[in-house]
Amino acid sequence: MILLGVNIDHCATVRQARYRDAAATTGGAVEPDPVTFALAAERAGADGITVHLREDRRHIQERDVWRLRESIATRLNLEMACTPEMTAFALKLKPDFVCVVPENRQEVTTEGGLDVVGNKKRVRACVEALGAAGIQVSLFIDPDEAQIELSAKLGAPFVELHTGAYANAYYTPKREKEFQRLRLGCARAHDMELTVNAGHGINYVNIAEVRTLPHLHELNIGHSIVSRALFTGVDEAVREMRTRMNE
Repeated sequence: MILLGVNIDHCATVRQARYRDAAATTGGAVEPDPVTFALAAERAGADGITVHLREDRRHIQERDVWRLRESIATRLNLEMACTPEMTAFALKLKPDFVCVVPENRQEVTTEGGLDVVGNKKRVRACVEALGAAGIQVSLFIDPDEAQIELSAKLGAPFVELHTGAYANAYYTPKREKEFQRLRLGCARAHDMELTVNAGHGINYVNIAEVRTLPHLHELNIGHSIVSRALFTGVDEAVREMRTRMNE
């Protein structure tokens, strides 16, 4: 069975659109509450909760993350930039998992994988510090052989393959090429004894093909589930995705 990590960032995006200048992140008129969304996702069968605490704090806030750490019953996966500030935060928080991702202040959401090859020293320091604290580390990378092989050499037990290029090409002639890149990436990561996760742009349509990728352990899905929840509610949105993942 492929596990489902539900990313709740865009629940916080809706809140910040109205209440970004509020003194609190929940209570009173401030809504919606990402932690309430996370608990509903868990009740519907989510295997873990994922949040990206960005350096510019554009959606998830530190208080959200601490409340999640205290509240959820499954696993907390913290997405974060490979910086000393975020590493120090993770060492205080001690989430179950950390997924190290690239950050660009101009992007709406994370676009592209982490350049492990170009940032070898910095990534190694992050992986080693978190691993020494007992935190499982995943590197969010493109399905590129050099990135996969170096991720394994640096001691990261997990990789999360970036499925965004495939998702963007889904309705174009490039779809097959991008899907084959992912297939080869999954196989190479498995050969390197890495546990293979995937995420970005996965939705209720392309999941039918994504789920056939070899060696998948977990998918992290956010925007599509939050969007579907607007129409069906959180419970149905999560249950339907889990069903489609594991038909």
